[in-house]
Amino acid sequence: MELGISTFGEIKADNKAGNAQNANRRVQELIAEAKLADQVGLDVYALGEHHRPDYVISSPEVVLSAIAAVTQRIRLSSSVTVLSSADPVRTFQNFASLDLVSNGRAEIMAGRGSFIESFPLFGYDLKDYDTLFSEKLELLMKINEQEIVSWKGKHRAPIDNLGVYPRPLQPKIPIWLAIGGTPSSAARAGFLNLPLTLAILGGDPAQYTPLINMYRDTARKAGHDVEKLQLAVNMHMYIADTSEQAANEFWPTYEQMMNKIGRERGWSPITRPQFEMMRSPNGPLLVGSPEEVIAKIVRSHGIFKNTRYLAQIIAGDIPHEKSCIPSGFSERKLHPL
Repeated sequence: MELGISTFGEIKADNKAGNAQNANRRVQELIAEAKLADQVGLDVYALGEHHRPDYVISSPEVVLSAIAAVTQRIRLSSSVTVLSSADPVRTFQNFASLDLVSNGRAEIMAGRGSFIESFPLFGYDLKDYDTLFSEKLELLMKINEQEIVSWKGKHRAPIDNLGVYPRPLQPKIPIWLAIGGTPSSAARAGFLNLPLTLAILGGDPAQYTPLINMYRDTARKAGHDVEKLQLAVNMHMYIADTSEQAANEFWPTYEQMMNKIGRERGWSPITRPQFEMMRSPNGPLLVGSPEEVIAKIVRSHGIFKNTRYLAQIIAGDIPHEKSCIPSGFSERKLHPL
């Protein structure tokens, strides 16, 4: 099983038109973080796309290109590219450029995104939420398969026998489909024979088993080789020397993040008892000692037989040296899976 980390690049907003000191510092931290991840032997480093003042990454492929210049082996992915509000041609060109810079290490994780700020920003209507993604995924996959493209859709100007350049070093850029808990999205990934990333943010991971079964069953019915399907599981992670230390250090940042999002979406505030339940052996949070976290990763692998695990790191007010590469999260300790 491959191991990797992902991050959204949380920052304290600079709230000014320029002289963005916090943003500058955070980007430099991300580059250093990815360099260390490469050095300790992790397989994947992934950056999420957002268009908010509290996240620094609006263009993962740009930051990943800087990371490519200081790393050697680690795969470089978005987590996710908000394809619904992006242009598939430009998305492919950017990631193909990243692939050339990185000597063939680029990946695209396409999703509809957990926030909606990009839709009005780029002039899209939320009523087209589903059709935008379907149409743009179709075009992105077609560009990935062939150099010269003809295509026509509803939400973008047609392409008539035109080439899309540059082309990547890899035969094709791996395109993963990222989902939360939507059955139709799991079925789509299976039908299209795409690698799937499942984000588990709440509940016992075992409750997502029907979703993964649907993914594999749909792929099988579509005539694809289920044994070759790739599946990633993504959960929030924070590791410290002891369980109590991990919980006490991570809770303030997690509470602040979840309650800020909760206020926007009308959720009830999260409480410390709820947090403790979520980091229990059957919960979705990997927050604890190295042994506790390893046990939960092993349990998830037993449930899903996933080929990749992505730890989503939340920095917040946690010092960078504590949040970047958790102690115990290394190839040496976990790769026996």
